Formats: sequence, C-alpha cells, structure tokens
Amino acid sequence: MTSYQSDLMRVLDERGFLFQSTNDVAFDALAARQSLPAYIGFDCTAPSLHVGSLVQIMMLRWIQKTGHKPIVLMGSGTTRIGDPTGRDEARKFLSLEDINSNMAGIKRVFSRFIDFDDSPTGGLMVDNAEWLDGLGYLSFLRDVGRHFTINRMLSFDSVKLRLEREQPMTFLEFNYMILQAYDFAELAKRHGCRLQLGGSDQWGNIINGIELSRRMDGLELYGITSPLITKSDGSKMGKTAQGAVWLNEEALSAYDYYQFWRNVPDADVGRFLRLFTELDLAEIAKLEALGGAEINEAKKILAFEATRLARGDDAAVMAQNTATQTFEQGTLAEGLPQIVIEPGRLTSSDDPASTDEGLSILDLYIEAGLAQSRKEVRRLISQGGARLNDQPVEDENYRISADDFEDHQLKLSAGKKRHALVILKSS
Repeated sequence: MTSYQSDLMRVLDERGFLFQSTNDVAFDALAARQSLPAYIGFDCTAPSLHVGSLVQIMMLRWIQKTGHKPIVLMGSGTTRIGDPTGRDEARKFLSLEDINSNMAGIKRVFSRFIDFDDSPTGGLMVDNAEWLDGLGYLSFLRDVGRHFTINRMLSFDSVKLRLEREQPMTFLEFNYMILQAYDFAELAKRHGCRLQLGGSDQWGNIINGIELSRRMDGLELYGITSPLITKSDGSKMGKTAQGAVWLNEEALSAYDYYQFWRNVPDADVGRFLRLFTELDLAEIAKLEALGGAEINEAKKILAFEATRLARGDDAAVMAQNTATQTFEQGTLAEGLPQIVIEPGRLTSSDDPASTDEGLSILDLYIEAGLAQSRKEVRRLISQGGARLNDQPVEDENYRISADDFEDHQLKLSAGKKRHALVILKSS
C-alpha cells in the first residue's frame, strides 16, 4: 500500500476501494490541504440500486466522513440515452414518468448513507437534466464535440466490444461518453468538483471528463476507480439465483438483505467487512482470522453492520432476531418475509393432491419469492430442499389446504437458509 497524507486516500487504500487513479500523489496532497467536492453519477434505470452499486455508495460515504463533500449526480438526462458500457444491446427506452419514479426511489437509498445539509461537507444531490435539457445541438457539437475524435471513441471497450461482436450500436449510445464527460465539466464549473469516482468499467468515461475540462476550461481534475467486486466463487455482487439484492426496503425485505450478507462465502468475510462496514480495521483483522464454525460469528457481524447502514438500526436488530429465532431456536419468527393469501384460493378437497383446483405448492413458492419458476420449484422438491412447516414436500402436485395453517400461518422453506411466512387472511 502507498503511504498517503490525506485521511481520504488512506481510508480508500486501506479498505480496498482503490483500483486506478489519474494522479493519486497530486490529489492526495490536495485532499490533505483542503476539503474537496467529489461525485459519482447514477442513471435512473430501476426504482432502486442494488448491492452492486454499494462500493460506490460507500466511497461517497467515506468522502463525507473524511471531511470532503459528496455529490450524488442523478442522471435523468443520460438515462434517456442509456450507458452502453458492458452492454450487448441498447437499453430499453424509459418514459420520463418512469425515469422520475426511478429517481425518487434511488434518492431514498442515499438518505441512509449520506447527510444532506448546508454544512461544508453536506451532501449535494443534483440532476444532470439541469444542464443537458437546455443544450443546443449545434452549439454543443461546436463547443464540446470538437474535443472528441472518432479514432479515440472507437478505442473504448464500450464501443469496441460491441463492434467486434457485430452488434449494432446506435448513434445515440455513441454520444453517451460525450455527455458523461460534459457532466464532469459542468460539476467542476458549478460546484467546484475536483474528483469523479466510479467502477473500473467507467475509467475511459472519467478520463474523457478530465481531458474535456482541461481543454475547455483549463481545470485540473482527478479520477479514481474501484475494482470490480465479485464473490470468491466468481459470481457477481448484487445478483443471486433469486434475483437482485436491492437496497430499498420496498424492493427487498431487511431480513432477506441480512441473509444475503450472512450467507457470503467464508473467503469474502474480511474483504466485505472492510468495504461494506465501518468497523475498525484492527477488529476486522481479528474477525477474518477466525476459522471453522467461528467464522459464522464474523458473518453475523457483517450482516448486522451492512443491514444497519442500508436499513437502519431497528431493521438490523429485527432481521438479526428473526434469523436467530429461525436458525438457532427453531421457532417461527414473525419477522420472516410474508405474503397474505385469500381463503378462497385454498382447495376444498380432503385430498389436496387429487385435485387441480386451489393454490399449488409450485405457485406458492413463486409468490413467496423463494423461486422464480415452476421448474426451479420442481428441482427443489426433487432434491429434498422444499419444506412445508419444516416437513419435506414430496409431491409437486400438492395443493395448499386450510389444514396446512396453524393460527392462520404456515412456514415455507427453500433449503436451510431461505424461509417465508404465508398468512391466511381472516374471513
């Protein structure tokens, strides 16, 4: 590790956030002398961010905690085009109504991680539609477009890979990198922003913004990227067999969020504690040194601390208590994810397996969020991983009846780690 002067660069380095930087020595010296604004941009393509964006969110949080000013750039303007980075095809066009709705959901994510106030280090949230909406096409081409060469634009991976695969790339997408570069230049002029942060796939776009500001306004700007975070088994952060691990409560329950962190591979515990919690590094070193069954205690701490940051103290305590009841005490915890069904959906037959009427066990697993398809449920049943009230489900044609409920609820399990409560609505 490099020996840095500023708290910001030291923290980013020690906790594993640094991958590439344009001039880390010069930026470190500047950050040691004064408080600096820094930004990351987020397009509004979904109503929530997922944990794949959490590295960048935590970087913004550390920006603030080390005495600097975090800027969250909402990309309602660039969302209308779609970032081609890492894409084999163009993104689906979203309506302005959908973009604004998604932006509102994403803003709620940041309220947990950043303090937005009028202090020198208070977070600032801006929308690039403020300057992109009013651009005149000819003026933009003359003043900004002339600083970009087709030769250089074709060398970027986002363009080169699409062309190598002979997959079409629209002129609209081709312009995305210019608009992102212009965002950095505008934030530098409007808010004194000196640093852009991003994932490693954004390196080329960040460099474009730095060069554009230098050519147009003579400004010296900086860029830092974080490494691509994958789990030790090679799978992507933010993706599971059950879908994305969303940061918003309305998209994923606190319990399910807690369980995601509780179930990470042993080899990832220390690295994830450094990246996704604020625990002291000495304490993290002790936790990652645990071996055997003791590593589960470190996972519980990781799950609690990560959930506390994203969902708050109360949600973290509730999720932790629910997990303890479910896995250690063997009781039916009310904090499990729940769905409510109407009594009229239940079979009236005394032999649930003999009728095609009523709610099937296959559909119930899908509704409870424990599977995404009937095929997945059938596989779960055949492998002995499907359980109804802790008893194995052996018949894929089973229909749910009132006898399956005790005190108007039943427990549905997929394997040993995923559970849900099904509540029978009172008549």
